[in-house]
Amino acid sequence: MSRNVRELRCTPEDVFRVLSDGWLYPSWVVGASRMRDVDEAWPSAGAELHHSFGAWPMLLDDKTVVEECDPPRRLVLRARGWPIGEARVTIDVKARGEQSVVRIQEEAVAGPGRYVPDVLLDVLLHWRNTETLHRLAYLAEGMAVPTPGDTTAEQEIGAADAGSI
Repeated sequence: MSRNVRELRCTPEDVFRVLSDGWLYPSWVVGASRMRDVDEAWPSAGAELHHSFGAWPMLLDDKTVVEECDPPRRLVLRARGWPIGEARVTIDVKARGEQSVVRIQEEAVAGPGRYVPDVLLDVLLHWRNTETLHRLAYLAEGMAVPTPGDTTAEQEIGAADAGSI
């Protein structure tokens, strides 16, 4: 099981504003390339969003289903990506002062992905989910009511300008 954690300069409610908009899914989930449909009940338990993954012309259509939702603290998804398989993705959000700590855990639960050695799968998922949290941070912080201090995006831009990235 792969685990990634990132501190965001916004509230848990700001994070869930992004998670609750199913149409934004391909904006923050690495590998998702477009949305085809989102249930009106998203992100309630049992709601589905229909997405494609891959790159044109090799797009595969599939769906993600909400297993559990407790806004603004927790979202558990069953993400399908056949023929690779299915994964359970758990996103936990905790307040830390005026900021949030977001943890994403992902594990293969069905299909060929279950047979990939954990060491290799964890490396790939860790890399992917680092970027997923990076994108989620940009969206959640960008949509948030401004708070004192730089967003993580502004910190990264400043570090790049200083030559440290």
